[in-house]
Amino acid sequence: MENFDLKNIDLHKIFEQGQGLMFEYSLKIIAALAIYIIGRLLAKLIAKGILKALKIRNIDDTVASFIHNLSYGALYVFVIIAALSQLGIQTASFITVIGAAGLAIGLALQGSLSNFASGVLMIIFRPFKIGDYVEAGGKSGTVEDIQIFCTRLKTPDNKVVIIPNSSIMDDSIVNYSTKEMRRVDLKIGVSYDAYLPDVTALLKKTVEANAKVLHAEGYKIAVLELGDSSVNFVVRTWAKTPEYWDVYFELTESIKLALDENNIGIPYPQMDVHMQK
Repeated sequence: MENFDLKNIDLHKIFEQGQGLMFEYSLKIIAALAIYIIGRLLAKLIAKGILKALKIRNIDDTVASFIHNLSYGALYVFVIIAALSQLGIQTASFITVIGAAGLAIGLALQGSLSNFASGVLMIIFRPFKIGDYVEAGGKSGTVEDIQIFCTRLKTPDNKVVIIPNSSIMDDSIVNYSTKEMRRVDLKIGVSYDAYLPDVTALLKKTVEANAKVLHAEGYKIAVLELGDSSVNFVVRTWAKTPEYWDVYFELTESIKLALDENNIGIPYPQMDVHMQK
């Protein structure tokens, strides 16, 4: 075994190499700290900008706060990875672990995330608001509450229906309360013996006598079809949306009474049977 001779060691060279390494790593540490501090500040500014934009668009506070925190968290992770990369640390495996964890969580919460995403879209685009009467997710009712994962409707018979938001966004939505007025369609059948001009005049008089009908929007009364048992008229008028059913029920009753007073029959479904001996 050879003896270790200190005379063969160039201390000056080692000192110079150490000095170079310290200077190099000092620059890397300073650069990493700069990336972290500036990146964190930018992440906060961007997240605040996103929150401000959401507030301007009147996005729900819960959703706005969640998106703000989510965006800041994602940017913060990106800043940390950039700082570690500046130090020379291999971040590829770190990114792979984060991606795998995110994928696992996404698969485990697939249904909940779908409902959440649908809830965010509903709050952003607002296909309906609280108090509207809608058909959504195969159900009908008045919207009582719009939550992140589900929407609550109250049916006309006072039942509460809770619908997952993904079911609503995956189906057609019919909002009956969006417009200020709605068209009221009635189908009136009269006997084939009735004189049609008299029926038309009677229907016009009945419609014009109803104070809740929006007369300025006009109305339409015409023969719709020649049915199996009756001549069917169509009566189309306009009403304010909150008064739709009032106009519908009042016109139906008034037309029936007017036809009775004028001896105009409303025939029952009938069939002619021929007996052959």
